[in-house]
Amino acid sequence: MTLKKRMDFIDLKTQQQAIMPSLQERIQRVLDHGQYIMGPEIHELEARLASYVGVKHAVSCSSGTDALLMPLMAYGVGPGDAIFTTPFTFIATAEVVELLGATTVFVDIDARTFNIAPHLLAAAIADLGKNPRTASLRPRGVIPVDLFGQPADYDRINAIAAQHGLFVLEDAAQSFGGTYKGKRAGALAEVAATSFFPAKPLGGYGDGGAVFTDNDHLAEILRSIRVHGQGTDRYDNVRLGINGRLDTLQAAILLAKLEVFPREVAARQEVARRYSQALESLVEVPYVAPDCTSVWAQYSVLSDARALLLERLKQAGIPAAIYYPKPIHLQAAFAHLGYQPGDFPVSERAAARIFSLPMHPYLTQDDQDRIVAALKTGR
Repeated sequence: MTLKKRMDFIDLKTQQQAIMPSLQERIQRVLDHGQYIMGPEIHELEARLASYVGVKHAVSCSSGTDALLMPLMAYGVGPGDAIFTTPFTFIATAEVVELLGATTVFVDIDARTFNIAPHLLAAAIADLGKNPRTASLRPRGVIPVDLFGQPADYDRINAIAAQHGLFVLEDAAQSFGGTYKGKRAGALAEVAATSFFPAKPLGGYGDGGAVFTDNDHLAEILRSIRVHGQGTDRYDNVRLGINGRLDTLQAAILLAKLEVFPREVAARQEVARRYSQALESLVEVPYVAPDCTSVWAQYSVLSDARALLLERLKQAGIPAAIYYPKPIHLQAAFAHLGYQPGDFPVSERAAARIFSLPMHPYLTQDDQDRIVAALKTGR
């Protein structure tokens, strides 16, 4: 029997070959100057990120998780505070809330975009004081998640938050490069967080992240928090912080990748278009709202025949993934919140039916034809 060649879920090797001269040059500069912590590449990267997103400040940090944690610390979030977010995402979004002693209040998602449903957010805020389990909590903030690369509905979310005096922290870990009503992800709330994990649309060769804001005072606090709450110098600590700096080598790598990023975003659109055209009769293909563009961090489809389709892909040597098989409210780490199966039916239904196909800017037409053929026929 002839074994079928296994393809990559995300092809970082082809990208690396395309940017190798720039990559080597930038890494060599870091090796030459030896400033491995907060070197000049950090400041160059932050300036370029801020310019790309369209905000005044980009504060780089050591991971997407820290990019979520730092703004919550800057806002003084802690015990007694309620933070509203979605249960259908990676654990980090809710994890940072609980790490600070605050309480996560989950809100179900829109069935088409998989992002937090604004009308349900408004209801959850209104119901907070009526529920004996949450009556003692203060509503403080909202963390919408731009799932799979498509921004949430920020006009409605920001308006609801403003009505109740809440901050909004945009979780743009998956959406860097996407847009909402002509504005780029990262510029859709007072503060935003993104991730440079290698699998992200803009990913390094290790962990990394960034926080975006137009608020000068907030940016100053964020820069202090990422270096142990530093004040005027490294031994003047004015607040509690973390060791949250991005490595200079990672900044150099991200600068090389930024050079080709706009071209890669365009290529992702074409890959997604081909998928949707070829698969619309077989599975529920992704929906992108008319006022959004997705950066396609994942190409995720829905099917009641998921197990069969995943087995067909496996037999054909094609990788697939499930994001996310168990919503956060059903995770053991969040059992103390008291949620039960059935509390967020849209999220739970999506988790039971969703799976993701290989997605990256270098996915060829031939590879996509092979993926589609495997899904349709098992060959």
